[in-house]
Amino acid sequence: MATSFTQTLSNGVSSVEFWLLDINYDVIDEEPIIYMWGVTRDDKRIVVVEKNFRPYFYVLTDPGNIEIIKKKLQPYRVLSIDRVEKKYFGRPVTAIKVTLSNPRTVPEAREAVASLAGIREVLEADIRFYMRYMVDKGILPSSWLEAKVREVEVPRGWQVDEAYEVVGDITVLDEKRAPKLRTYAFDIECYNKYGEPDPERDPIIIISRMHDAGEEVFTAENGGERRLIEEFVEDLRTYDPDIIFGYNTNLFDWPYLLKRAHVNNVKLKLGRNMGEPAQSVYGHFSVVGRANIDLYDYAGDLQEVKIKTLENVAEFLGVVPKSRRILIDTNRIYEYWDDTSKRPILRQYALDDAKSTYLLGQVVLPFGIQLSSLVGLPLDQVFAASVGNRVEWFLIRQAYRFNELVPNVKERREETYQGAIVLKPKPGIHKNIAVLDFSSMYPNVMIKYNVSPDTYVPPDEDVPRDMVWVAPEVGHRFRKEPPGFYRVVLESLIRARKEIREAMKRLDVKSDEYKILDERQKAIKVITNATYGYSGWSLARWYKREVAEATTAWGRELIKKTISYAEGLGLEIIYGDTDSVFVKNDEEKVAKLIEFVEGELGFEIKVDKVYSKVFFTEAKKKYCGLLADGRIDVVGFEAVRGDWAEISKDIQEEVVRIVLTEEDPWEAVDYVKKTIGELSRGKVPLEKLIIWKTLSKDLEEYEVDAPHVQAARELKRLGYRVGKGSKIGYIVVKGSGKVSEKAKPYVAVKSPDEIDIDYYVKRQIIPAALRILEYFGVREEHFLGGKKQASLTDFF
Repeated sequence: MATSFTQTLSNGVSSVEFWLLDINYDVIDEEPIIYMWGVTRDDKRIVVVEKNFRPYFYVLTDPGNIEIIKKKLQPYRVLSIDRVEKKYFGRPVTAIKVTLSNPRTVPEAREAVASLAGIREVLEADIRFYMRYMVDKGILPSSWLEAKVREVEVPRGWQVDEAYEVVGDITVLDEKRAPKLRTYAFDIECYNKYGEPDPERDPIIIISRMHDAGEEVFTAENGGERRLIEEFVEDLRTYDPDIIFGYNTNLFDWPYLLKRAHVNNVKLKLGRNMGEPAQSVYGHFSVVGRANIDLYDYAGDLQEVKIKTLENVAEFLGVVPKSRRILIDTNRIYEYWDDTSKRPILRQYALDDAKSTYLLGQVVLPFGIQLSSLVGLPLDQVFAASVGNRVEWFLIRQAYRFNELVPNVKERREETYQGAIVLKPKPGIHKNIAVLDFSSMYPNVMIKYNVSPDTYVPPDEDVPRDMVWVAPEVGHRFRKEPPGFYRVVLESLIRARKEIREAMKRLDVKSDEYKILDERQKAIKVITNATYGYSGWSLARWYKREVAEATTAWGRELIKKTISYAEGLGLEIIYGDTDSVFVKNDEEKVAKLIEFVEGELGFEIKVDKVYSKVFFTEAKKKYCGLLADGRIDVVGFEAVRGDWAEISKDIQEEVVRIVLTEEDPWEAVDYVKKTIGELSRGKVPLEKLIIWKTLSKDLEEYEVDAPHVQAARELKRLGYRVGKGSKIGYIVVKGSGKVSEKAKPYVAVKSPDEIDIDYYVKRQIIPAALRILEYFGVREEHFLGGKKQASLTDFF
């Protein structure tokens, strides 16, 4: 809903302090208006409008071409064309700054200028208008701002207490504590008799929600789907949340809700401006005036959680254990709806989803706020954006401060380069092993050797040897002076994090101040450590393969020198990977090694963890260790791929536990044999045997009958809607022929008697167990009745 904001309630100029929650813009009568949505000190929801900012871009060309540019841009309401002095990759350049009236004309104007002869580049024309405003004004989202304003009338229907128009400066206040934000989590359940629900056909039957004041389940039992959606809209608008949490809502719930609302002729007027959710950048859905956060985006960064279901993530983060919630097979939701006696179970399941989402949101939100205010992306975008995008927006803000032009995004092919050093491990079980970890190794390499796109010296450029750093092995050169763009940025980040951690030492760990600072330092760490990877990302604006390649070369040299010195001390090296070294925990020698690395090599290193026992095979990046507190670390062994059933994962986790805690591989063999017996007797739940695989293309495009493709074709014959992107679950049943000929949709498997026991034993259970146990001399026949050979003590 557009508004002109023309009626002024008072001519007096005042100051307002508010926490910036959301920002967007509109164009009214060819003039852009920026809307900043916030929360004030006294808990009011306000909108602050800016009407005086205009879009612009830069042109790299001969200054004599200004008149040609003016003529070409006559149709686009140009406000000014100015000659400005900037830097581009650290080199001074003269640029032409073109300022327009309407941001929506920028793409056409850019193309018009780019088509002229003599134009080298058109820069910064692709920076979103409201982001351009925040960068130029130094405004940070998820932060406290103070603005000189004049109060204006609140547009009719808008859910704000007050409205203001900017008439002076806006400054960021030095305060990290967020206001009390109203949070709201929801989840939808759809009728799915034919597999994956189809929004063209299948109605929403339940919407559950939990907010700060309580929980509720809305169903289609009374009044049908239309009334259900209306109740949800009314409930959300009545509570008027600042934050909306969901799980996979950007990919599923929001588009589904919008489609079903349209079918039922209902408007999802959920924005504070009465607007409907709309898909925006990074695929996220924007709900104007609120922050819509899809926690599935956050889960994407949790490497420890392989299958990122809501219940798995909630359990991993300790908010809702699986044992304390209802779990049902989501593909059978329609059965619970059709059987009215089961509907209470379905309602509780839906409510448990909303509760898990809400509690997960409370855990994630403090980090999201700090990450948002650090990199400058609004709260609803910061998780949806890739790590590369987060780093890039942080760098764009720094570039503005340093008068650096921002390069364009360019299509590039992926370029490979040698990565980190990974030593071949000493196989076996080792006791009392210390893991020495370099603190921010790659960022510190980039700082020490001034590695940056603007300090790179091309091979054909003649520079005295004493003025450059030369990377080992690869020979790339970087100027020692002046400090490069990356160096300045990384130094400021590392310095800020150290200051925060020092401040944390003086605080009570239970205090709010400590928690806020802890989330802040985590956010800084994420961006600091991601900068190296960003430099080698093919989509990066500041892409430079030589930067990434030189950084890893110096990293390899650092690890080699560390290992060489450790061996000279008589320390046994068990393994090394990227920025970590595993050594026998001889405390005196470890202390000497740390002193050498920090004193002679100039890098910080510390003992990150100590394993009471750790097990390696001959393979790199695969180990499992037992920590002093009883926790088990498993790296690289996980049998979790598209062609593994859950029973394989369960088997492997228990085998690791037995091997490390009981120190008897044959006890693990007995456990596996027991599980095989339970499978043979039909005692293993069918859900444990489902193999999940996603269709990467439409069924008609498959030339080979893979198991999941065959199962998908059967589902289609049964009336289910399947296609590209559908997640297919199948079970291998008895029969002759290839596995694909025995793959049956799991919804069609009714009894354990149908299961192909031999397949699951020989292709699922035993291979998962042998990934750990084959090192101890265990072979397939030992699970099928063979005798024992060695004990674990033979392998120390």
